[in-house]
Amino acid sequence: MENIIFRALIVKEVAQNVFERNIGGKKISELPDGDVLIKVLFSSLNYKDALSANGHKGITRYYPHTPGVDAAGIVVESNTDKFRVGDEVIVTGYDLGMNTSGGFGQYIRVPVDWVVPLPRGLTLQESMIYGTAGFTAGLCVNAFMEKGIEPKDGKILVTGATGGVGSLSVAILSKLGYYVVASTGKLDKIDFLKNLGAKEVIHRSEIFDTTNKPLLPRKWIGVIDNVGGNTLSTAIRSTDYDGVVAAVGLVESEKLSLTVYPFILRGVSLVGIDSAETKMPKRLRIWDHLASDWKINFDGIWREVPLDSINDEIDKILNGQQVGKVVVKLW
Repeated sequence: MENIIFRALIVKEVAQNVFERNIGGKKISELPDGDVLIKVLFSSLNYKDALSANGHKGITRYYPHTPGVDAAGIVVESNTDKFRVGDEVIVTGYDLGMNTSGGFGQYIRVPVDWVVPLPRGLTLQESMIYGTAGFTAGLCVNAFMEKGIEPKDGKILVTGATGGVGSLSVAILSKLGYYVVASTGKLDKIDFLKNLGAKEVIHRSEIFDTTNKPLLPRKWIGVIDNVGGNTLSTAIRSTDYDGVVAAVGLVESEKLSLTVYPFILRGVSLVGIDSAETKMPKRLRIWDHLASDWKINFDGIWREVPLDSINDEIDKILNGQQVGKVVVKLW
């Protein structure tokens, strides 16, 4: 199969720090070494993919490159007993789409330790409605449960709620009976968030305190923050006793300014969520939850686009215009 040419998004550095991205042809022989060759049927778009596609050297060091940190498809070659030809599988995270040719191509070749069997209860397409964003949301929900936070304990704040992680977090938490407060700068999307199950929708300015007070009035028992910066600081300072704040993103800022008071006077836990390197036993457990007791109604939360439309979608997510999840169909 090494001479087979397949379609992929190819990002090239045409001059120093000048990048172009186009749909082109790649040979399977150009893929890196690995244990499992997968025909990718679906992928999904994440902010990290857009950064890679835009030439972010902190994400991807070497170009030309094919982004896509998510992939779902069928095994076509395997040199391991763990997977057989025809198996339906998922790959999310690790180095896929960063410096390893990713899911915006019709084939990937990866180490066996990156591959997850498609859980019973999910189709390949549904697995990419979740993708890294849904898996990350699942890790956040798991962090609350490990701390023993139950729906009766208080409200859960989700910032950046219309994005991939945010919208899926709202949907999963609501499915499990939690009272969700969704924060967004897109108040034209109130109906979208309410349909996902949010009980309240607030403007992001309400989670942006500029007083520098070390503690603020207690409002929620848990937070999923996709923003970082002062928004994260405000959320931490207004979290209730023994609450949990899951830090996911940094679109506002990677810097965090606050005192230790929320941690030593209220017992707040700040949990960093890194989905890419999650160990396999935990990874399998989260995927099993997403396919069963945490499985959401996907209606209205996603849309599918062909690979040929990926450039427009990349521009949208870079400009903060993405709502919900974008699933990329490769064939």
